[in-house]
Amino acid sequence: MLEAAKSTWIEVRDYLTEKTVVILPLGSTEPHGPHLPLDTDVTIAEAQARRGAELLEQRGYQTMLLPSLSYGVTQWTDGFAGTVSLQPGTLWSILDDAIHSLAESGVRQVVFSNGHLESDHIDVLRGVILDHTERGHDKAHAIFPDNTQRRWAATLGDEFSSGDCHAGRYETSIMLQANAESVRVDEQKVLQPIEVGLMEKIQGGARNFVQCGATEAYCGDPASGTAEEGADLVNRLADILATSVAETWPELVE
Repeated sequence: MLEAAKSTWIEVRDYLTEKTVVILPLGSTEPHGPHLPLDTDVTIAEAQARRGAELLEQRGYQTMLLPSLSYGVTQWTDGFAGTVSLQPGTLWSILDDAIHSLAESGVRQVVFSNGHLESDHIDVLRGVILDHTERGHDKAHAIFPDNTQRRWAATLGDEFSSGDCHAGRYETSIMLQANAESVRVDEQKVLQPIEVGLMEKIQGGARNFVQCGATEAYCGDPASGTAEEGADLVNRLADILATSVAETWPELVE
């Protein structure tokens, strides 16, 4: 795996081939309870991307990790300090431009490793991918291993599947494994579980966490999060990414 952010242009030029799988981590800058930092989703995306790249390299793929995009569509944390949101059209343009720019360098395989679960954000990723489903000489082929789809969501635990997982056990566990020093453990251990019924509230018209009753910008059970569970979840996320790549581009491995 080559980390593009830490490489020179010459190193990138000499590394890239038409078979290179390029991974772009996508996250957000938004509140995650009183115990997790604003870059939680970015950290999760990077953990999935790095471990996924390792799994792909073990399978014979060549991978390159791009610098992360730390902003997304984050309207659900409106009203909380620290929220920085892009408009859906802005995010779409950024991702579309990135794919086309990479294509000019000969890249034909782009993967979105996404840690931000807001529905409008995910809708943008799905839409961009639909525009890049066919190979061509002037654009890269891109995929989005969407862990909110039923096939994958079921592998990530009951809290994730329920939807009540914003800064809860799922995300807290991953952060304890991927960046433990950023977790405010004293706050984490005293947080009470909050079940807001997020899916039902969305269907009922709720548009942010405050309207759902998550008044401290978290739901789920963060106090039960552990680094051990986080390690398992990162491996599961990485397998989702690696399996999606292998199913899409089996011909890249001789």
